[in-house]
Amino acid sequence: MHKSLFIPGPVNVSKDVLEKMATPMIGHRTKEASVLQRNISDKLRKLMYTKEEIILSTSSGSGLMEAAVKSCTKKKAAVFAVGAFGERWYTMCTANGIPADRFDSVWGQPTTPEMVEEALSTGEYDLITITHNETSTGIMNPVAEIAEVVKKYPDVVFCLDTVSSLGGAKIEVDAWGVDICISSTQKCLGLPPGLALCSLSQKALERARTVENRGLYFDLVELYDTIQKKDYQYPSTPSLSHMFALDYQLDKMMEEGFEKRFDKHLEQAQVVREWAKKHFEMLAEEKYASNTLTTIKNTKGISVADLNKELGKRGFTISNGYGALKEKTFRIAHMADTTMEEVKEVLAHIEDILGL
Repeated sequence: MHKSLFIPGPVNVSKDVLEKMATPMIGHRTKEASVLQRNISDKLRKLMYTKEEIILSTSSGSGLMEAAVKSCTKKKAAVFAVGAFGERWYTMCTANGIPADRFDSVWGQPTTPEMVEEALSTGEYDLITITHNETSTGIMNPVAEIAEVVKKYPDVVFCLDTVSSLGGAKIEVDAWGVDICISSTQKCLGLPPGLALCSLSQKALERARTVENRGLYFDLVELYDTIQKKDYQYPSTPSLSHMFALDYQLDKMMEEGFEKRFDKHLEQAQVVREWAKKHFEMLAEEKYASNTLTTIKNTKGISVADLNKELGKRGFTISNGYGALKEKTFRIAHMADTTMEEVKEVLAHIEDILGL
């Protein structure tokens, strides 16, 4: 039985988008491929509210996260973590021999502007990483406020993980002064996993040109220079199937209206939050709660694994807590093309199974 996914990626993919994945192949060195990849970049610039260049990568978002710290850290990285995926960025630094310090928030608490100010004011760091939306804890960081602090330090390259929020919340790359904004397809963009993307500022690019040993596949300079020289063709063979689908999905999103889509995610989040407060408790304080996923405290001591087994019999699946939060929390995602009707349906099934 196919299960309807209410997990933090991969998400349910609309049938028409899946069908676009089956578009017959074209040569990746053809004019048609250039047009496809350029069109995607132009549409993503609108979604990301940026004039900067867009880089596409046949990888998960983690590939471009690693590219960012490896290509643009010359001195030392300040890594802010509000959960597992902020921690991953730190692991990427240490695995690549990049000097880095990690600044942790208690899980369920945000990164604050004050924390960022305290770190950057030391002058030790030339790159900062922030997770916009953390799916392990259901936190959406106050990036607009954090950005005002980072702007005071023009030599610091600002990297932002929007893997689980781009397309589900408004990400104002240029207004926030983000140098590298990273996302991928299997969350709010509503595609299968396998394609990542980022915006790349000229400041980040110029920094990268001064950094040695950037690697090869994920070298941001090589990626940028190649698409400039070869009209949006990439150094390595791209996943054209994903690109056909992403080009189509971005058209659908533009027709729907980005603001309307952001509002839809927020409205679904509000329904799940109210349900969580009625029956359990939210992990995150509401003003820092994610618009694309809600992490709920297991205050009733239910077996989340057993709940998911019963949901599976009915054709649904949610997520258990992540890592140390397993069985202590559970997570309900409301991403991509999920409808309000579907959200209310899964909540009703949980109530029925648990006798709430």
